[in-house]
Amino acid sequence: MARDMSEKDILKMEIEQLKKEVSTPRSVISASAKETIEWVETQSAEDPLMKGVPEDKNPFKEKGGCTIT
Repeated sequence: MARDMSEKDILKMEIEQLKKEVSTPRSVISASAKETIEWVETQSAEDPLMKGVPEDKNPFKEKGGCTIT
């Protein structure tokens, strides 16, 4: 797509993107990291990667073997 555009058009797109990024609300990393850690800890009880998946609900469980005779 960018190959079909002139340099002026590409620069206009970059400026529009930068305008969007400038208006994005920012927060201090120390606050957002603390919130992220708290959220992860509250969700960990329901996380299948943390507690595993019960065998009866595991969609990737082997259904059966294959026998070649």
